[in-house]
Order: sequence, then structure tokens, then C-alpha cells
Amino acid sequence: MFNQITYTTDSRIATITLNKPEKRNALNPELVDELLKAFDLAMEDENIRCVILTGTGNSFCAGADLEYIQKLSNLNSYENYLDAEKLAQLYLKIFTYPKLTIAMVNGFALAGGCGLASVCDFVIASKENAKFGYTEPKIGFIPAIVMIFLLRRISGGKARELLLSGKIIDAEEATKIGLANLSVPDAELKDFTFKFAQDLIAETSPESVKFAKEMLSNIYSMGLNQAIEYAKSMNSISRLTEDCKKGINAFLKKEKIRW
Repeated sequence: MFNQITYTTDSRIATITLNKPEKRNALNPELVDELLKAFDLAMEDENIRCVILTGTGNSFCAGADLEYIQKLSNLNSYENYLDAEKLAQLYLKIFTYPKLTIAMVNGFALAGGCGLASVCDFVIASKENAKFGYTEPKIGFIPAIVMIFLLRRISGGKARELLLSGKIIDAEEATKIGLANLSVPDAELKDFTFKFAQDLIAETSPESVKFAKEMLSNIYSMGLNQAIEYAKSMNSISRLTEDCKKGINAFLKKEKIRW
């Protein structure tokens, strides 16, 4: 089914692994298409509650494939627009995904690859090996699409610094500024991330996660009064869900909730 990624499932978790280590898991049209299909596959599987995104070798995703970058210079304006549209579609799909998403950053996450990590709900980084950066300015390009999502993860001077300088930062600094959530020793990265995902699944309602993520996707574009009206509506809807009824019943009976 897939040539450039692997897709596995275990314990209600789907793991999507970029699998072109000789290319540092760099992005190209085929890889983007396969990622879109893999996330759709996990969406359609009612048993899946969480998706872990990672890479093989020493890179998570090192941006765009060099051969692909060379081809871009020969595309006309409309062809370049269509290509950017497909990449934006991938980022938006992950950012608005109704299920939990975790980027397990095992190595370099650069340019578009850093964008790929930033659109996930949680970023867990290898303390020794993870590196993050928006290196587009160093090759005369701009971090255009990825900028939109970075500014929804971190803001202010640090976002501006990363986007304008092209500097590469390690896991410690990425965690400090909020680009990554956690930094763990590389030897523990896989087991830690899987356990983290299992704990999230066990402790959170799938309907609550879906509604909260929907709100997080929509509320940025709203003014204060519109956002409050939207929040009131979502609040009332959530109270009618089976998960809410189950949760309240278990809370009142002082029972452990099993999601």
C-alpha cells in the first residue's frame, strides 16, 4: 500500500513512520500523498484513538527532497501553487485531526519537517538527537505555510527568530520555548512516547478530545464575542454526548472511568 512510509497499529495507536532514511525522510509529492492516505486510514479505523508520527534513521523529516527542490524551479506559478496547496492540505489535515496526534521527533525536523512536527498535538523529542529549524531563508525560500502553524504553537520573538534566522535548535531549547512538549533520552524515546499515548487514551474521552480540537482549530479566527457564543454552543452540545453522561455518572459514583 505504501512505498515511502510504514503504517502499523497496536493498542488503539497507529504509528506512521516516514521510511526514506537515505533521503533523511525528506518530503516529495508521493510522500505527501502517502501521509494523507495514512491519516485517512487511521481516521476510518474506529479502534484508533491516537496517531504517532515519526521517522526512520537519524531524521524525523529534513524538509523537501533536494531532487524535488530542483524540479520546483522549473514549474510555472500555477504548478507551484498546486504543489503548495497539497502540502497545506496535509498540514491542515493533521492540525484539525479529530484524534490525538504525537510527533516523536527522533532526529532532524527541518523546514517542512519542522512544520510537520508543529501541527501535531504533542511533540516528544530525543534529547540527544532531535534538531528543529526553519532553514528556508538560507536557500532563498520562505517558511510560508509552516509559519501559520508555528505561530499557533509559539509566538512573539522566538517564533520571529526561528522564521527569520534559519537557526537550528536542539531538543532542550525547543522544549523551553514550547515548540516541543517533552525531551527524553533517545534510548527511552519509543517506549516513553508509546506509554504517553496509552495514558492519554486511557484518561481522556474521545468525544471531548474531538470537540476540544475542533474548537482549537476554529477559535483563532474569531473575535471575542463570536468566540464566546461559539464556546457556549459547544459547551451545551458536549453536555448531551454519551461520553459526558458516562463521565458524570462515574464521577458521582466515584468509579474509575475507562475510556
